[in-house]
Amino acid sequence: MPDTARDSDRILREAKRSLLTQRNGGTHRPAPRARSIGKASAELKTKALLKKVRNIALAVFAIWVGAGIFSAIVGPLLFWGFMATLVATVVAVGVLAMSGKVKVPQRAELKQGNPAQMVARTELWLEAQRPALPPPAQALVDKLGVQLDALGLQLKGLSPDEPAMAEVRELVGEYIPETIDNYRKIPAHLRGEEYAGKTADARLVESLEKLSGEVDRVTRRLAEGALDDLAIKSRYLEYRYGGAEALEDGTGMPDTGVPLPDFSAIPTKQER
Repeated sequence: MPDTARDSDRILREAKRSLLTQRNGGTHRPAPRARSIGKASAELKTKALLKKVRNIALAVFAIWVGAGIFSAIVGPLLFWGFMATLVATVVAVGVLAMSGKVKVPQRAELKQGNPAQMVARTELWLEAQRPALPPPAQALVDKLGVQLDALGLQLKGLSPDEPAMAEVRELVGEYIPETIDNYRKIPAHLRGEEYAGKTADARLVESLEKLSGEVDRVTRRLAEGALDDLAIKSRYLEYRYGGAEALEDGTGMPDTGVPLPDFSAIPTKQER
């Protein structure tokens, strides 16, 4: 008979290893470096790319126009003139292609600027920190990117003097980056060791979950104003026009004060 005890031990070990992997966030594939965690940072990268393409096109155009003017005034470029123009084009394209990259903002810059700038900078900063975080924390960073996009929409049109704006700047520009910075200060070989009952990885995930919940709470609270306005408008329309059913049967039409003629009182035309 085959030795089933050895197989049972192997199955138990593999099950424990699988359970431990799932508790640590499961198996994650590394994300592409160019992937953005939110729309705000993606738009910022797109603008930088379009600006780079524009500068390259202008540089190439200027080089070849200059070569044409030189050829018209001085004389034909011939072989060496053409090669010099071609080399200048390649150098210009290479230099401009290497420049103009989106720089990772500093922590002090995260809470500056208008809401759109603050959200975009924070997303860029989080993207730069993401590879150094454990897989469960990377998933939470991705979630924060989506939440920050939603929060940025709610902040549009909000006065800088509003108390909510100061709360958001503190949450987004201080608490989130400070949590990740404190984790990254811990040596990599110590992050998996327990300290005061928990590992640094576990504490980071726990803190990011709380911050994610707080971002969601602030977004919902800011959205309540828009929801209240929509409810008031809906009630007004229902009062003014009587709702959808009244519009269908005509009973909800507004009273203009002008009586309609009584068509029943008009004598009908007699038949000949």
